[in-house]
Formats: sequence, C-alpha cells, structure tokens
Amino acid sequence: MAHIIAVINQKGGVGKTTTAINLGAYLAKMGRRVLLVDLDPQGNATSGLGLDKQGLDSTMYDVLFGEVEAILTVRPTNLADLTILPSNSQLAAAEVDLATEVKREYKLKEALKDLDYDYILIDCPPALGLLTINALTAAHQVLIPVQSEYYAMEGLGQLLDVIGRVRAGLNQHLDILGVVVTMFDSRNALAEQVVSELKKHFGDKVLATIVPRNVRLAEAPSFGRSIAEHDKWSKGARAYKQLAKEIDKKFKS
Repeated sequence: MAHIIAVINQKGGVGKTTTAINLGAYLAKMGRRVLLVDLDPQGNATSGLGLDKQGLDSTMYDVLFGEVEAILTVRPTNLADLTILPSNSQLAAAEVDLATEVKREYKLKEALKDLDYDYILIDCPPALGLLTINALTAAHQVLIPVQSEYYAMEGLGQLLDVIGRVRAGLNQHLDILGVVVTMFDSRNALAEQVVSELKKHFGDKVLATIVPRNVRLAEAPSFGRSIAEHDKWSKGARAYKQLAKEIDKKFKS
C-alpha cells in the first residue's frame, strides 16, 4: 500500500511545490515508485516537471469528478520512477463544483484508492478549502514545509486546527509526518531563531534535514526539471536527497 503524504502549508512561497517535486525525485532515484499529485490550480508542479499545462488531454479536475480514471491521466516525467497527475487552471473551478457533490471530501481518496505506488505525494494549494480537505482526507501523513523567516509561525495554528478537525471527522488515521525547514540562510540569526521556535512547538516532528536558500533550486522549475536533474551537486540537491532518505527511513523503522 502506498504511503500517501500531503505536502501542505496554506501560506504561499514556503517551498511547498519545490519540496513535493524534489522529495519525489529523490525517492524515485532511490528506486521507490512515486506519484506526484498536483492538486494546486496554479499547476506549478506540472510545469515544474516539464509538462505543458495547456496541452493536457485530462487533468486532476477530470479525475476528481470521475470523468477519467486516475491511471489514464498519470503522465511520465524525465525520471523513470516518478510520474505525475497533472493540473492546470481548470482545477480552480473545483472548489465551487465540489460544493454540491455527494461525499465531496472523499473525491480524491476514491480516485487514488486503486493506484499501486510506494509513495503518493500530494502538492496542496496554498489555501484551506475543499481541495486541501480532499488531500487531508486521502492522506496518511502530512509534511509541512516552513520557511525560516519572520512570519514562519503565522497560520500554522490554523493549519493544525484544520488537521485536527479532519482527523476527528473524516480521517482518524491522519498524522503529522514532520515539519521541514526551507529557504534557510545560515548568515541570518533570525533563521536560527525560527528553527528553535519550531522545535519548541513541534519537538521531534521537526525533521533533521534543513533545506538551504539556493539559486539552483529556484531556477530548476523554469527548465522543467527537478534539482536532481538540473544540478545534482548543488546544496539544494544534497538537502533534498538527505530529506528523501530521512523520510524513507521513517517508514522502514
């Protein structure tokens, strides 16, 4: 059975999609069969892995509403063991269209139930609407990327409240896999304070791997590649390789 992980933070610009893409890439390079689910209407994970968002025959929108099976919408990437369920701006309509659906919170869970992977990573939108609720209902674990900057803790309380509500009413098995610090700048004293504050609130849920601020990481999506393909020797690549090992080890222990 796949480990289904929702990569989530309702705050934008924290490295959520970067984490979903590159964690997936390095898990795939370790020989794990990985599916990345692009559940963000911006479709950044889709374009970040080299797919043309406007040239898709079917997308996550079609999958959520049962118009096309998920397995028929999965697309390959440049990495053999990494595939993607792609999205584009059409998915933005899903928030409204889902509102009238029966069992609307379970649409994604239903769509993913027969897929055979080692890991399914869900790149969530930067909002706590119905798409995110679907991700949390379908997931077993939550991975929260947090940028090491002044407002890092802002909104985390609301996110944890939503996770708690989903656990109580929709998915009792949902758990927090970890908090991963992103865009870390060791020259900035504030960054160290943010890590300390996160450890105070989350304890051992704060993962050991810290992702540095890295130009090569930021530019990789514009080439439609993961950092593993773009610059495997960069600091960002080494961090995500280590993160993949750390997370994979958690499921082996």
